[in-house]
Amino acid sequence: MGALDGLVVADFTRVLAGPYATMLLGDMGATVIKVERPEVGDDTRHWGPPFDEAGRATYFESVNRNKTSVAIDMTTPAGITEAHELIKRADIVIHNFPPSLSHKFGLDYVSVKNLKTDVIYCSITGFGSGAGAAMPGYDLLVQAMGGLMSVTGPAPGHPTKVGVALVDVITGMHATIGILAALNHRNSSGEGQEIEVNLLSSLLSAMVNQASSFVSGGVVPGILGNAHPSISPYEVYQTLDRSIVIAVGNDGQFVKLCDELGIPEIASDVRFATNPDRVANRDELNEILSAQFSKQGADHWWKALSSCGVPCGPINAIDDAFELATSLELNPIITIEQDGQLRRQIANPITFSKTPVRYDVAPPSLDEA
Repeated sequence: MGALDGLVVADFTRVLAGPYATMLLGDMGATVIKVERPEVGDDTRHWGPPFDEAGRATYFESVNRNKTSVAIDMTTPAGITEAHELIKRADIVIHNFPPSLSHKFGLDYVSVKNLKTDVIYCSITGFGSGAGAAMPGYDLLVQAMGGLMSVTGPAPGHPTKVGVALVDVITGMHATIGILAALNHRNSSGEGQEIEVNLLSSLLSAMVNQASSFVSGGVVPGILGNAHPSISPYEVYQTLDRSIVIAVGNDGQFVKLCDELGIPEIASDVRFATNPDRVANRDELNEILSAQFSKQGADHWWKALSSCGVPCGPINAIDDAFELATSLELNPIITIEQDGQLRRQIANPITFSKTPVRYDVAPPSLDEA
């Protein structure tokens, strides 16, 4: 039994933020009905390579398990009627149409509430439903316009996007949190409500300390490469053979680092004795540390420093990361048997003691009810 068993989700989302949110709801037991365009479906069905062995786009596969698919032409009166019939039996309605289209399709909150008075309604946009309503909500645009690229990259003057559509994922999680909170409110009051999330606001919130440095401190942060604006040493160092990450979070860890590197006197040097000192003198410190790291390989330092309590680790490729998670018994890959095939999926990261997540059905074919 899942935590959300018995709840029905009418899912009018496509691409990433919305589908990620509805997959999480499906993993927790909700019945998710994905509405797609006839013959075409979700755009991500065609985003590739890569494709799996059966020719399915791995992008679509990543966020659409535990759903059924129904093809509805929302540009026709019959299609709108069919969509409204689905809404009448849904507990949750979620879409990522721009406001102009949501009104055209009768998917605005007022119209949906008239169909189901206690509905939990969630809309996802790029830049909100007000002055930014017409702006296209693509993750790359928001990474750029929302400031994330201004603090990401190898050096000043080289802004770089994050290697995954992180803003979409964060927004999808915010949508899920909002829906779950609204469900709790409905359980106690009987009232549904409208939830709005947008990519820009989600990003500004998720930039946490970087955003707070401006809001609370008046400081506009910039690109520091792999360094941390407020902690040192907290970055990448080249060893004899490959790079390693050192993530020293307090003065005690710094003392241990210096001892293991054979430079204990550095820990009491007035330039480096406290974290603010180390941040102020980052370049000098890095020169000293780099000279020591270059004497041995990454595996040597990882083993030696980890054993004495200094946070560190190698820079893994994706396959290495899954191997690590497997070795730590985190079970990062699950399989779903369907139509005689084993479909490999990334595991839901949430563990419940009473209502475990489920993996009932693989991502559906188009219009596969």
